[in-house]
Amino acid sequence: MRWRRKSRRMIAVALSAGLTTLALLPVTATAAESAVHAAAEAKNLALNKPVEASSSIQNYVATNANDGSTSTYWESSGNPSTLTVKLGANADVDSVVVKLNPDPAWSARTQSVEVLGREQSAGVFTSLKARADYTFDPGADQNSVTIPVTGRLADVQLKFYGNSSGYGGQVAEFQVMGTAAPSPDLTVGALAWSPEQPSESDAVTVNTTVRNTGSAASAATTVNVSLDGTVAGSAPVAALAAGASATVPVAVGKRAQGSYTVSAVVDPTDTIPEQDNSNNSRTADTKLTVGQTPGPDLEATGITSNPASPAVGSKVTFAVKVHNRGTSAVSAGSVTRLTVGDTTLNGTTPAIAAGETATVDITGSWTATSGGATLTATADATGVVAETNEQNNVFARSVVVGRGAAVPYVEYEAEDGTYQGTLLESDALRTFGHTNFATESSGRKSVRLNSTGQYVEFTSTSASNSIVVRNSIPDAPSGGGREATLSLYANGTFVQKVTLSSKNSWLYGNTDQPEGLTNTPGGDARRLFDESHALLAQTYPQGTKFRLQRDAGDDAAFYIVDLIDLEQVAPAASKPASCTSITEYGAIPNDGIDDSGAIQRAVTADQNGDITCVWIPAGQWRQEQKILTDDPLNRGQYNQVGISNVTIRGAGMWHSQLYSLIPPQDAGGINHPHEGNFGFDIDNNTQISDIAIFGSGTIRGGDGNQEGGVGLNGRFGKDTKITNVWIEHANVATWVGRDYDNIQALWGPGDGVEFTGMRIRNTYADGINFSNGTRNSTVFNSSFRNTGDDSLAVWANKYVKDTSVDIGHDNAFRNNTIQLPWRANGIAVYGGYGNKIENNLVYDTMNYPGIMLATDHDPLPFSGQTLIANNGLYRTGGAFWNEDQEFGAITLFAQGPDITGVTIRDTDIQDSTYDGIQFKTGGGTVPDVKISNVTISKSDNGSGILAMGGARGSATLSNVTITDSRDGNILVEPGSQFVINGGATSKRSTR
Repeated sequence: MRWRRKSRRMIAVALSAGLTTLALLPVTATAAESAVHAAAEAKNLALNKPVEASSSIQNYVATNANDGSTSTYWESSGNPSTLTVKLGANADVDSVVVKLNPDPAWSARTQSVEVLGREQSAGVFTSLKARADYTFDPGADQNSVTIPVTGRLADVQLKFYGNSSGYGGQVAEFQVMGTAAPSPDLTVGALAWSPEQPSESDAVTVNTTVRNTGSAASAATTVNVSLDGTVAGSAPVAALAAGASATVPVAVGKRAQGSYTVSAVVDPTDTIPEQDNSNNSRTADTKLTVGQTPGPDLEATGITSNPASPAVGSKVTFAVKVHNRGTSAVSAGSVTRLTVGDTTLNGTTPAIAAGETATVDITGSWTATSGGATLTATADATGVVAETNEQNNVFARSVVVGRGAAVPYVEYEAEDGTYQGTLLESDALRTFGHTNFATESSGRKSVRLNSTGQYVEFTSTSASNSIVVRNSIPDAPSGGGREATLSLYANGTFVQKVTLSSKNSWLYGNTDQPEGLTNTPGGDARRLFDESHALLAQTYPQGTKFRLQRDAGDDAAFYIVDLIDLEQVAPAASKPASCTSITEYGAIPNDGIDDSGAIQRAVTADQNGDITCVWIPAGQWRQEQKILTDDPLNRGQYNQVGISNVTIRGAGMWHSQLYSLIPPQDAGGINHPHEGNFGFDIDNNTQISDIAIFGSGTIRGGDGNQEGGVGLNGRFGKDTKITNVWIEHANVATWVGRDYDNIQALWGPGDGVEFTGMRIRNTYADGINFSNGTRNSTVFNSSFRNTGDDSLAVWANKYVKDTSVDIGHDNAFRNNTIQLPWRANGIAVYGGYGNKIENNLVYDTMNYPGIMLATDHDPLPFSGQTLIANNGLYRTGGAFWNEDQEFGAITLFAQGPDITGVTIRDTDIQDSTYDGIQFKTGGGTVPDVKISNVTISKSDNGSGILAMGGARGSATLSNVTITDSRDGNILVEPGSQFVINGGATSKRSTR
């Protein structure tokens, strides 16, 4: 019989006996090695080792194939397909064993299989057993076959070409039998430091003992030392013979007063194949304690502005709090400096006793500009005080003014600096999707570095100790991305190499359907850019000349630099007394080992009331399972029960960072692959702040339904607040809401949910979507860049408990900055009432409007009022859907139900790719739109205001100015039933 998918169990792989023994590659072994391995007993080397599949279906993931149980299995989504186990280091392999569940309920079938392998230094797989057909019969050999293969292998692969059952390749247990070949095994022994009791004025060196406990010599590598989870120094480790050890000094510099957890990791990037990669790290038994050096020490600790929330054009004055954390007094007269934009202001610091704080009034004022600004205060700015610590003088914060987010970084366009390279500029239509780098660039311009010595250089306008580079480097020839370095200089002095990656960029295909794109190179490409970031070892003052230069060793075929962010990142915050660290539950930073279990245990303890707050310290924390509530009664096949009544805090988004390496569809576990193996599932009353979540997604459903995952998702419920969270490389950064039929007893839409200070980057779909009846919720003072669908959206969908009540309403998107959505809108509202889009800035949409109201996703109808007010839209709109549909900067599209109650006011629309405001052809009407105090300038390939031939409805204009539109100021196409009342002040300039 043919077992049906709904209830089937394991299908046995029964490979024919009598296969010829195959040699892989000539392997030379000493007589001693041969004797040792002859005496050793072959064992299964593949058990629980990393295993990868070219594809999988449902929850039949690759990790089922080497978990030691025949009751679980892997199945591919189609053939040809591959299943690859990585042993970690060479092994002398005797045979490969393939098993399936011997349950007689499974019918016989034939699979066509090839066996391949490679040695650890080999770049490609070599065929060990040519493709052959094998009959799988549960009545023979207990569904187990042994394939003799002789060779020294690190990776072994099964390749499936067909399955007579109609399914993909199927494996329950994939065993590789043999003995470990002579390999190194690096470990970290004792950790000590000098001086043993340093003060803040002492440079500290951590002495690490690195041992090779393996059976073969190790190549040269490096060792990293971390303090409180953040890498503080690195040093080379020489080649070590088997059994040898070396003491490696690692300089970690001067440190502020306090106690630090010291840890070390040898071979942190896993460049050396080892017998055991899980024992490369160690945490010191005692903490490094740094004492205070006698003397004065000034630090800026706060900035106040008057008025606190200024309007555009208002005069703003400032005061700075300066604290003397030293042991001796400071005389009056030092300069406290404040910079904001291009303005530099000074104040005179009074005498400050040890341990005291003074408020310094800053002379002069700043004229507030739209979009906010970064305020940077520096104590002892001219360096007249001999301080015990010169690295803590700078304090920065943002102020919200007018439109857009008050981001804490300053952005520099590559084309606005000095450069040696090629300027890339988009064509007039800003054509997208055909490997168009300039179209996908901020401002539609970027700089390409083709040869050694070429660079981009710019002068900083504020102090900074971090850098973000938006860039593009080529994909790997077969896809999957590659890494390359670019050299950073400050004032002509080399600072460090910045590592760039193309792993999360480069999607291929001509289709505009997002699930139709692929990671496999070929033809046109899109989503060409990604970002790399680095904390720098010191603070660089305002006026520093930064240069990104292509040096020898920077070996990508080309580099395209689009923009650079510089930011003064505050030191890692200390753990609040009320919080309990995830390290108390077993998490270890920076060791590359999954910390999901420890994080889950801490969150569960908070949810159960055992602790009151979860603390995620500074460090890199690997997370390969989404944090949720394990509720077997409600989860079904996958768990979709979120956490409730939990507080999670971190040391800052630059410091406390969660990351994933396994693509969501390959991670296994109880959470749904679509929702991913990183981040948090939230159901109610949860507060998360000051962390980063870096996902493992590379695609949105293409290549056999591979997934990008979701950073934060769930019902969200009441009073959930998410603050200062950085999300990157997810399919969706945040999806608020679940369908009612997903565990009806847990139904509860988002209500009063707040997002502030969000930093969302480089997604494959939405930024933040308010769905399933979300109401009374806000996104404020947040920034979005390179989202693969709407950066912000309200979707008042019908998948709710009561469609007459559970309507998305009274949500607000205020003071956000959106850049470069590579698919869909900057901001969208689909149905509902009382929703507001206010004080936002939207730049450079690739193909859709900057702001769109639409009924094309079958939402509940619009009703009441929808407000679009005080927004700025620059270079928005575009062509999509085979380039047949052209969208305006603001587009109203009543595809189905009507769009009613719309007000558009106090808005600037500049340099639109097509129309400024567009009423699109649809089945519904858009009645009585009120448009006032709107300026539309330079609609490059369209009209100031356009009503298409099939549009129906009306709009009334008041104080509308239109300048320099190619197709006229107001155009109502023939056949349109749309009426525009009132006119526009207009002017047409010569171009």
